[in-house]
Amino acid sequence: MAGSVATFTDQNFQADVVESQTPVLVDFWAPWCGPCKMIAPTIEQIAGEYEGRVKVGKLNTDDSPQTATSFRISAIPTVLVFKGGQVVDKFVGVVNRQKLVAALDTALS
Repeated sequence: MAGSVATFTDQNFQADVVESQTPVLVDFWAPWCGPCKMIAPTIEQIAGEYEGRVKVGKLNTDDSPQTATSFRISAIPTVLVFKGGQVVDKFVGVVNRQKLVAALDTALS
């Protein structure tokens, strides 16, 4: 079950992620990145499972370099989990679904 995956940009990141009242999972990616394509179906699946409880979205690092730089994203894919505007978990590279789900469950508790 795929949910809606938001598109985050330099312009909307503060309002949509940092100021969010619910936890947010952000997938930092780029169109040319092979491993990013590998993790994409997992991100979409999680968006469906957590719809209404967690905001799930992607930020294209080529299109929004300011945000990627401000969070020191040096490799992609990188997945950050935010709660209360703070990064509470970080995963670099292709990560399995169980680790992401565990991080979200922790952020929700």
